Amino acid sequence: MGSVVVTGASSGFGYAVAKLFAAAGYPLVLAARRQDRLSALSDELGGLTKIHTVCLDVRDRASVSDCLLSLPEPFDAVEILVNNAGLALGLGAADEADLDDWDAMVDTNIKGLMYCTRVLLPGMVARQSGLIINLGSVAGQWPYPGGNVYGGTKAFVQQFSRNLRADLLGKGIRVACVEPGMCETEFSKVRFGGDEEKAAAVYEGMTPLSARDIADVIFWIATLPDHVNVNEIELMPVAQAFSPFAVSRTTQ
Repeated sequence: MGSVVVTGASSGFGYAVAKLFAAAGYPLVLAARRQDRLSALSDELGGLTKIHTVCLDVRDRASVSDCLLSLPEPFDAVEILVNNAGLALGLGAADEADLDDWDAMVDTNIKGLMYCTRVLLPGMVARQSGLIINLGSVAGQWPYPGGNVYGGTKAFVQQFSRNLRADLLGKGIRVACVEPGMCETEFSKVRFGGDEEKAAAVYEGMTPLSARDIADVIFWIATLPDHVNVNEIELMPVAQAFSPFAVSRTTQ
């Protein structure tokens, strides 16, 4: 059984994914920036499977290469990569947005995902086996006010996933893009700079998806037969749907 690499493993989707794969006995490489959380997760799941933790900022290309190319046995034969690390920062209009926030989203959601993929792909190609699961978002397809760069990064994830499929055809590697809608994790808390009241208001009066919902879908994709590829899957809570086009009118 090959190993599973999960980025952003210390919370949210990554944490829920780690728990499911650990319960199934997969050797796990858990990567995140917060060592204290990684240590706690290793302690929690260590009785279920073999675990290797990596304190890693996916925005650092050299660190990604150093960490993922020096994995010890039995973690070095990576069968599954879950590109989960990502974030949204702010909800301001494009003419008011903080450029540092934009940089952080591009560096994490796009570059970090690319770095991890590029480092691990050659090994998968050599073994003619592997699965890459990229975390996209409904924001990559459906615009909303303030979504600007975050939505743009997730549109990239969708297109990158599709193009990976084209590049890797015939090489035995599957690629999937999972695109969640509203899901109650630390996502909104991070987006609003730690403002818990503002974050809670996002999900007020409705039942959002949970991290476990998304982890279940990821685990399902991973356990399908090798000849089955889920290209893309979009999920929303029942309480979320599409809206009419916005129109700016000169009259009331």
